[in-house]
Amino acid sequence: MKKINWGIIGTGRIAHTFAQALVGCENAIPAAVASRTLEKAENFASEFGFPKAYGSYEELARDSSIDAVYIATPMSSHFKDTMLCLENGKNVLCEKSVSLNSAELEKMLSLAKEKGLFFMEAMWMKCKPTFLKVMNWINCGNIGTVRYIKADFCNFVPYNGDDRLFRAECGGGALLDLGVYPITLAASIMGNEPDEIISFAHIDRGGIDLSNSVTLRYKEGFASINSGFEIANNNNAVISGDNGSIVIGDWFLCSCEAVLYDRNGAELERSVLPNEINGYEYEIKEFCRCLNEGLTESPLVPHSVTLAVMRIMDKCRRDWGMKFPQEL
Repeated sequence: MKKINWGIIGTGRIAHTFAQALVGCENAIPAAVASRTLEKAENFASEFGFPKAYGSYEELARDSSIDAVYIATPMSSHFKDTMLCLENGKNVLCEKSVSLNSAELEKMLSLAKEKGLFFMEAMWMKCKPTFLKVMNWINCGNIGTVRYIKADFCNFVPYNGDDRLFRAECGGGALLDLGVYPITLAASIMGNEPDEIISFAHIDRGGIDLSNSVTLRYKEGFASINSGFEIANNNNAVISGDNGSIVIGDWFLCSCEAVLYDRNGAELERSVLPNEINGYEYEIKEFCRCLNEGLTESPLVPHSVTLAVMRIMDKCRRDWGMKFPQEL
């Protein structure tokens, strides 16, 4: 398998987590990093062993030695930064949520297709062995027809008007930062097009959702989802079918444990699959595998689900009257 030269755009917390996994993947080569200032890029490069550091994103995008770029900038910048990289012939792994809305994502996907490039949302949850094990149980019929999903992602974050999470111009709010995970879980299992979307939100004076509740109704069942910054919660996931159920452990998006139960609640199987590094290695390996096989999208994180989730979140925000300044 050909080794892939990686660049990273952005040097914040998520970029550090990603870089820790990147340096431990044998088919990935840390090649370059870019930040808004050369000093930040050089510090990051020194910490993780990147041979090149750039003080602008444009310089990295024009580097002909780079095969793939991980976009780790704030959500409001994902569209612009992804389009820059695609225009310069780079395959892209973009942090979630990949865009502010589905219209932006459609343009990103269109350009990737036009250029024949690989594009993938960095939905690391879907590449983890635990998630794949859960999907195998479901696809093998172990719990029968899925009737109900309960999945929450609530994480108490003290209000800080300077934090990107609470700034509308940065794409802030709980839905795009946290809710994207349980909505992706539901869409991946129950389908991309729910028959009905019912949602409520607590919108702050700055115009972003501090918390929300979303119900997706399907022909054969429904998914109940909560996400927010105002309370901490037991963020597990319960997937119930007419012949059994599955519980994914606390912090389901990064959990290494899942339990399969029969219809009477008796445990049938417990899966414990610890991370090799920090969990981000699996999306990196999937990206490298797909690139080596000449694919333009991942079967684990298909464009159709990424787009469907963005459209569901668009509908929720429309119902709340919540728009980002860039959308006005």
